Amino acid sequence: MTGRHVALLRGINVGRAKRIAMADLRALVGRLGYLDVRTLLNSGNVVFTVPRGSRGDIGARIERAIADKIGVSSRVTVLTAEELAVVVNDNPLLEIADNPSRLLVSVLADPADKALLKPLTRQAWTPEALALGTRVSYLWCPRGILESPLATAIAKLLGDGVTSRNWATIAKLHVLAGKPG
Repeated sequence: MTGRHVALLRGINVGRAKRIAMADLRALVGRLGYLDVRTLLNSGNVVFTVPRGSRGDIGARIERAIADKIGVSSRVTVLTAEELAVVVNDNPLLEIADNPSRLLVSVLADPADKALLKPLTRQAWTPEALALGTRVSYLWCPRGILESPLATAIAKLLGDGVTSRNWATIAKLHVLAGKPG
C-alpha cells in the first residue's frame, strides 16, 4: 500500500487528557519510516507517503507508536489518497449542505460496519440527512453537531469504530493528500 495516505486520530486534542503536539506527531510518523509527513490543524490529521516495501497495518503501527512513545491512546483510521478522493467526489449531500462546518464525514475504521448504519438510512432525520458512501457516512446537521440526534445515534452505534471530520477539514485533507512534500 504505497502512496499518499491520511491518518485520522480519534479524540486527539479534545479535552485535556489527549493532547499531542502536532510537531511530535509528525516526528513520530516520520520515525516509523513514512515520508512527506504533514499535519493539518491541531486535531490529529496526518498526511504522509508510504514508501515501497512498507508492510503491516499502518493504523495499528501509528496507534502503537503513539501509545508507546507519547503515552496517549487513540484509535487511528487510515485512508489512501484515492479513498479520500472518492469520499470527496461522491458526497451526495453537497446540494443541501450550505455550511461545511455542519456537514460531517464519519470514516469507518472497519468498512463492514457500514451494514450497521443501513437501518439508520430508513429513519426520518429531517431536517438532518444521512447518506452512506463506500467507507463513510455523510451527515448533514443544520442545527449543529453537538445537538444532532443523527450524530449521537452514529456515535452510540459505532463508538470508537468511527471518527468524524467536518467537510471543511475533509476538503483541506484532500488537497494536502494530493501534494507530497
